[in-house]
Amino acid sequence: MRYIIIGAGAVGGTIGARLHEGGHDVVLVARGAHLAALREGGLRFGTPEGTRTLRIPVVGGPEGVDLRPDDVLLLAVKTQDTAAALAAWAPRPVAGGGTAGERLPLVCAQNGVENERLALRVFREVLAMCVWLPSNHLEPGRITAGGTPVSGVLRLGGYPAGDGGERAAPIAADLAGSAFSAPVDADVMRWKYAKLLGNLGNALDAVAGRIDGEPLSGLQRRVTAEGAAVLAAAGIPHHDPLDQVRLAGEVLRQAPVAGAERGGSSSWQSLARGTGSIETDHLNGEIVLLGRLHGVPAPLNEALQRLADGFSRTGRAPGSLTDEELAALTAL
Repeated sequence: MRYIIIGAGAVGGTIGARLHEGGHDVVLVARGAHLAALREGGLRFGTPEGTRTLRIPVVGGPEGVDLRPDDVLLLAVKTQDTAAALAAWAPRPVAGGGTAGERLPLVCAQNGVENERLALRVFREVLAMCVWLPSNHLEPGRITAGGTPVSGVLRLGGYPAGDGGERAAPIAADLAGSAFSAPVDADVMRWKYAKLLGNLGNALDAVAGRIDGEPLSGLQRRVTAEGAAVLAAAGIPHHDPLDQVRLAGEVLRQAPVAGAERGGSSSWQSLARGTGSIETDHLNGEIVLLGRLHGVPAPLNEALQRLADGFSRTGRAPGSLTDEELAALTAL
């Protein structure tokens, strides 16, 4: 199989790098300054074992690669970019006839729970992946991943249900042989909802910086509890986020990467890179949407969604929350 990594940022770049080092055929898809840096100097990939430069084929979009029947498309863009990526890739022709949407599997290696639903509109075969992968992408051409002895836990299953059948097992095997823990799990969406609850604090991390002590830790507990209440009202089953943390901790620990700055959450990294967009609408915003649909207020998630979106639109630096803004959040 050949893996086409659509979105070679922190998560996608790490998965692509590890698969490449594991001897698998990989194509990275990137854009802008990151694409230019990868083309010019390769991917500088840092892990606790050291930093190396990987010469992995890279393209700027679907027009740069001729699709084959053995390709696996792994989608790792932020959710706000998913619709555009699907529209670009689903109609692309595959050698031997048909389109990517008709013939190729699409793996959603993304935070949130909306991507798989969007993908299933245009791809016949969608796999869900719950990603637990501590990594950073703060400058073009460079990615660091601090997990050891594996880089991450990539839980894979079918969507909307099931274990992914015959397709998931060989993908999981390739990942497991490339420095990942990659269990196949028919309950993968329950894990993704657990991860969603854990990700609700990303917006707080992005705007306020490291969540150490009160009142920030209290706000994080409250935003998670608010999300859990909304999921309960919506009748959506999920695993315990603390179980997710515990299970991940059984197979990996974080270690320093020489010369690498310690970053924050994926939302923090979006602000740090000044991307102009942030995934909060599909994390906290998912809870806000479900709360409105089921009559459960979610004021703290709504406030964080609005605040993080404002940070992103106006280019505010991560961690620059004012005392007045913090007081307003605490008072909700």
